[in-house]
Amino acid sequence: ATGLRFSSTFLILRRLLAFFVALVGIILTLPLIPFVVLAIKLTSPGPVLYRQKRTGRGGQSFYCYKFRTMRQDAEADTGPTWALDDDPRITRIGKFLRTSRLDEIPQLWCVLKGDMAFVGPRPERPEFVEWLTEQLPYYGVRHMVRPGITGWAQVRYKYGNTIEDAKEKLQYDLFYIKNASLGLDVFIMFQ
Repeated sequence: ATGLRFSSTFLILRRLLAFFVALVGIILTLPLIPFVVLAIKLTSPGPVLYRQKRTGRGGQSFYCYKFRTMRQDAEADTGPTWALDDDPRITRIGKFLRTSRLDEIPQLWCVLKGDMAFVGPRPERPEFVEWLTEQLPYYGVRHMVRPGITGWAQVRYKYGNTIEDAKEKLQYDLFYIKNASLGLDVFIMFQ
């Protein structure tokens, strides 16, 4: 992790860009939100929003918000588990929300608050961070930057749910952190 330093100017510009993009994103998606809320309410019992603790910059915990895509009791029997391909806990409307990425809209609030950036490594749950830090060298380097709604690993690699996937995605995250620039952020946003 030594040698990875970011200038104050870069950090301020990056934060301003993320804030602006999140604000525009919220304004543009505002008309969709009532339809998403209605679809969730009509197809499954439980709250519309899902709040989950995630690990952010510097290893600090924060709450990440998404539209709920799984049954309300999705982890009642198992505890924290990665979602699988064709996971039976995912609701019908949840599958559509995940595919269209509409479930991510509430995360724009996390960007406005400063818990997340628009671009960066995806925030992981503390239970998984602890385990992955033991399993994968340099995993903790991901926490040098704010986590993002999207990132280099998300646009270059499939959705992962294994240790091998986490290892591969870590390579993309480390590449992103080492080469972080406003240009790369804009490129990833357009992907």
